[in-house]
Order: sequence, then structure tokens, then C-alpha cells
Amino acid sequence: MRQGVGAAALVGRTFGPPWFDYLLIGGGASLLFTVAVVLTRDGAGPVLGHAALPWFLLLVNAAHFAASTVRLYAKPGSVRALPFLTLAFPLVALLVLTVCIAEPARLGRHFQSLYLTWSPYHYAAQAYGLAVMYSYRSGCKLAAADKKLLWWAAMFAFLYNFATAPEVGVSWLLPQSVRSLGAFAALRAGAGTLLWALAVGAPLGVWLKVRRAPSGPMPLIALLTVVANGVWFLVLGPLDAFVWATVFHGVQYLAIATIFHVKDRSGLAGNRHGPLYHTLWFYGASVLLAYALFNLLPLGFVAAGFGKVESMLMVVAAINVHHFVVDAYIWRLKQGDRNRSIVDAGAPAAGYAAAHASAGR
Repeated sequence: MRQGVGAAALVGRTFGPPWFDYLLIGGGASLLFTVAVVLTRDGAGPVLGHAALPWFLLLVNAAHFAASTVRLYAKPGSVRALPFLTLAFPLVALLVLTVCIAEPARLGRHFQSLYLTWSPYHYAAQAYGLAVMYSYRSGCKLAAADKKLLWWAAMFAFLYNFATAPEVGVSWLLPQSVRSLGAFAALRAGAGTLLWALAVGAPLGVWLKVRRAPSGPMPLIALLTVVANGVWFLVLGPLDAFVWATVFHGVQYLAIATIFHVKDRSGLAGNRHGPLYHTLWFYGASVLLAYALFNLLPLGFVAAGFGKVESMLMVVAAINVHHFVVDAYIWRLKQGDRNRSIVDAGAPAAGYAAAHASAGR
């Protein structure tokens, strides 16, 4: 058992000032905001006026979806390393989108349910990936068994949502004849209670286990990322969870993606710009692309003769699915990848080298 763990080890090694990482990437600010949302259930209220919400969704929510695409094409060597993802996959996504808009009843509704079911998994996977990333950067050599436990601890919030949320998960996959059975309702309620308890207790349990292990301690920000993601889905109602979890996740994503972009561009030979320039360029490009995707692309389908509602709903679904797929590749930490160099910079080499393969996202 490790004795006398200092405050520095518990804080861990962050990418920016600790307050920045803990509030925005770790999700600390979102926990405070969640309290305000819960206290104003009837609307955004004093937390965020209704008139400001569309702007907030564009500048944070929509921008984070676009940021993954900007990151994909701005990251040095992406086209060469990922030719299908960069050149062919956008055309595949556009084809699927068009078919779903043309067949909203038969295909479109399932495409929308797919993205709504996938979203909480995506958020949980990001929380896990960030927790592992900060652990490695802080020199915490997570054992294979501990990484697996951490993954499950992050996934319980997704599984809770999969089992209990309406119109997604089991509510989408199972027929009404099964869902209407009394035995199924009882089983679903019991599973929801168990998964809720596991989602609450498992992250802390894994953190305490790793703290006592030779690889410990896991920095508190690793615990915070998983806990914050769980709170979004366990405390907020289903509708609030899907709205605000995306916003909180978007803040988290924009912060870490901007950091990696700035470090990428600043490290290039011949770079003549400072971090502020690269930050503004990345965020500005993300906002502009977000506006084009969420506002202009549906209008293009409407101009082509498709329904306005179908176009808007399916475009949102397609952007989400595209984001999920792209995100699964651009955050990998393979040997020689620029991502790995950024995470490894200044980190104890033994901690990272022992465990880099499972960082995943």
C-alpha cells in the first residue's frame, strides 16, 4: 500500500493550469451548473435565458461536433494515415443521410434512435479515455485489470440510460409486446436501481483500489471525469440529460481538442504564430463549420425537395454519428502518433509506456 500520497500526486499533471483542467475538462464546473439546472427544472431560468440558449448551443454544443472534423483535417498526417475516414467516409455519411431523409418512417426513425442510444456511450467512453489519459500523464501505471474496472465504472451510467431512458436503448430495440409485460417492467426497474448504484459507487471504488495499488495514485481529475459524466445522466431527467450532457460534454471536448490542436501547430517547424492565434483559429473554424452543418445543410435538402422537419432531424443524427466514428480514431495514442507525444510530454515515462495501448479515445 502506498503511504503519504502528497497533494501534487492527487492533483496530477494537467495540460494547463489545474483549475482549467479540473473545471472544464474534468467537469467540475458542470457539477455546479447541474445543481442550478436541477433547481430550475421548469426551464433554463436564471441559469441561462431562453433567448441565449440557441447561441449557447451553437457556440458550445454544435461547435464541439464540428471540432472533431476540424481536428481530423488539421492534425498533421491525418489524410495519409486515415484515407477512408478523411476521403470516403464523408460521402458514405452523406449517402446514409439522404436515404434516411427520403425514408423517415422506415429508416430515419431508427437512425435517430441509434444516435440517441449511442450518445451516452460516447460520453462514457470519453470520460474513460480522459481518465486514462490523465492517469498516464501523471505517471499512474494502471494495471490491465484496473483499466478494465475503470472502463466498467464509466459505462454504468450509459447502461443505466440504456435500460431506463424512453425511446432509446431497450425501449428502441425491444417490441412493445415485450416492454408492456409486467415482469419486464419489474426487471427493468430492478436493473435501473442496480445500475444507478453501481454508477454512483464504482468510480470511487476503482479510485480507492488504484490508490492502494503499486501503480497508484490515480489523480483526482481521472475520478472527476467519470463522476461528472455519471451525474449528468443520473441526476438530470432524461430530457435535461440529453440537452445538458451534450453541452457539458461539448465544453469538455472543445477544451481538450483545442489544447491538442495548439500543441500540434506550435510544434510544427516554421510555426510563426502563438497559442492565442491557434486557439482562435481552431474555435472559429469549428463555429463556422457548425453553422454550415446544422443550419445550411438542412436548407440544402429542403431546396432539393425534402421535408424541412425530416431534413433537420436527420442532419442532426448524421452529424452525431459521424462525430462518434471520427472521434474513435483521432484520439488514439499509437506509437509515433502526435497525440501520444503530447500526452507523454513531461509525464513519467514508465507510467505511460506500461499502459499506452488501452487509452483508446
